[in-house]
Amino acid sequence: MRRTALDAYIAKKSEIDTMLARLTALSEDHFNTAPDEINWGHVGTLAHYAELLKRITDSAFREGEHAE
Repeated sequence: MRRTALDAYIAKKSEIDTMLARLTALSEDHFNTAPDEINWGHVGTLAHYAELLKRITDSAFREGEHAE
């Protein structure tokens, strides 16, 4: 059976949906960090995650360097 572009698109969308659900669950659990354990390393890790996500949202919404 030949795979169509729609099949590939739906498969990739499913991958993204799964990643988003996992990230949402992790965020709801405060990224597996108890409030009394938070240090500047945790802040740096979240800043890194935020920067990576910003690159994705800028591209998806045509903002930042992707603005027209």
